[in-house]
Amino acid sequence: MSGAARLPVVLLWHMHQPQYRDPDSGEYILPWTYLHAIKDYADMAAHLEANPRARAVVNFAPILIEQLEELAARVGAHLASCEPLPDPVLAVLSEAPLPLEGAARLALLQACLRAQRAQLIDRYPPYAELADLAVAFDTPERMAYASDQYLHDIGVWYHIAWLGETVKRSDARVAALIERARDFGPAHRRTLLELIGDLLAGLLGRYRALADRGQVELAMSPYAHPILPLLIDFQAAHESVPTAPLPRAAHYPGGEQRAAWHMEEGLRVFRRAFGRAPAGCWPSEGAISARALQLVEAHGMRWAASSGNVLRGCLRGGADSANSANDANGGDPGGEPAAPELRAWQVPGSTLSLCFRHDELSDLIGFTYQSWHGDDAVRNFIAALERVAAEQAGQPGAMVLIALDGENAWEHYPFNGYYFLQGLYAALANHPQLELTTLGDALARDPSRQALPRVVAGSWVHGTLATWIGDADKNAGWDLLVQAKLAADEVLADERLSAPRRTAIERQLALCESSDWFWWFGDYNPYEAVRDFDRLFRHQLASLYRLLGRAAPESLSRAISVGRGAPEGGGVMRRAQG
Repeated sequence: MSGAARLPVVLLWHMHQPQYRDPDSGEYILPWTYLHAIKDYADMAAHLEANPRARAVVNFAPILIEQLEELAARVGAHLASCEPLPDPVLAVLSEAPLPLEGAARLALLQACLRAQRAQLIDRYPPYAELADLAVAFDTPERMAYASDQYLHDIGVWYHIAWLGETVKRSDARVAALIERARDFGPAHRRTLLELIGDLLAGLLGRYRALADRGQVELAMSPYAHPILPLLIDFQAAHESVPTAPLPRAAHYPGGEQRAAWHMEEGLRVFRRAFGRAPAGCWPSEGAISARALQLVEAHGMRWAASSGNVLRGCLRGGADSANSANDANGGDPGGEPAAPELRAWQVPGSTLSLCFRHDELSDLIGFTYQSWHGDDAVRNFIAALERVAAEQAGQPGAMVLIALDGENAWEHYPFNGYYFLQGLYAALANHPQLELTTLGDALARDPSRQALPRVVAGSWVHGTLATWIGDADKNAGWDLLVQAKLAADEVLADERLSAPRRTAIERQLALCESSDWFWWFGDYNPYEAVRDFDRLFRHQLASLYRLLGRAAPESLSRAISVGRGAPEGGGVMRRAQG
């Protein structure tokens, strides 16, 4: 094929983490933001930097941008003037004294074991040996026999394991630490901390430089990653699941205004970080509705992206969207076009281009290839794309969107997906039938759009909103949030309220509106994750009440998901911790 006839292929990597920082103490309750930064966000940039012909769309949640900036600043302040580190796990690398109390030491040990065993722990025999010894220290009393050196050593190995594969292969400091293996002293720990500080401080600049070179098209989600359709209208859940139970509250008060706030604040943070406006929007979890898309368009986005399951729900009217995944490429007797996600769409009267991920191909990367040899996975994936290219030859406007989280899959891959990603970019960047490009460039080349007759609200998960509403625990979470929002509205209505306090309340409310709290409620998720996110959600709500000058309701002292959740390692809605 000639270059003009090659099938455009777009890789969209979505990066997000909820706010893990305790607004009262300033300490990070969970470490996932900085760990994904030094592992996945660093690796994803490095693979693009290593192949100048590779291109991708990278979508950031602005709340992640702010966390990366804050973490970089606080690690830098510690290295420069011994300011306290923001995370107790990270502080294991410092010269600060370790906790003396048994329960705190046990919690620290357990935190340093929260890593995928096969790929992150067992890869390093000294780390595996330390992990095996942990069974002897399974109570606070027994932790009295665990030395500080043991905790320091397992803390160093934890951070080595979480480093990106490209970092391990290129930085001599890592090689020296791996060779030493044990008895890490203050100088060794500081070396590792300096490396982590370097990675955090340089990360956003690397993506900005990739965008300046035209390799990356930068996009964003709403500020704190809320589910826009549900903020705007709880009834949106019924468009794809008509029988779903809803919260006791009829709606989220002032939800449309809050959704607009998330878009406006997101744009402010994004422009400050990257010096440009985002090209488009991956709405949080690919969740769209008619009113949500109107809001995205009103804030200047050229395109929005969602899931092929959502598109099929729109084409069929929504009632069976959750069961339509098996008909992805076969067309529909009732008139659904074959492979509808291979075209750009537009709602009549709108200028916003709508693109939809190829769910089957995206999920191969997200869930299937982790157990494959990297070369075999690349060959299988390219062969699948070649079949699509052959089927679409001569069809105007055809393209393939592969979209998934840019962080969560890789810890289940050998070497953090190094060989797969390296091979994938190389194969796509030099393929005679496939053109690796961005959504903006693909859409600019062919202005034709299919007319989308209706928008049925849904997300990338089964084409519905059921992951965030409809379950008893999820609905209980929404009712707690509604109660807090009503209290916030009363305080914000006071015209005498100072501007700094108003801003603090609005931002803390935004953190409580994040999608992540509702994702984790449900007995299909691992028990420990449900417990942690339940606790953190209630803590964020309690912090909001303190900002309001109100007593938190007694209900916030009780777990929402009491004793529920799958055994650790179980569950079907796997998302890496964070």
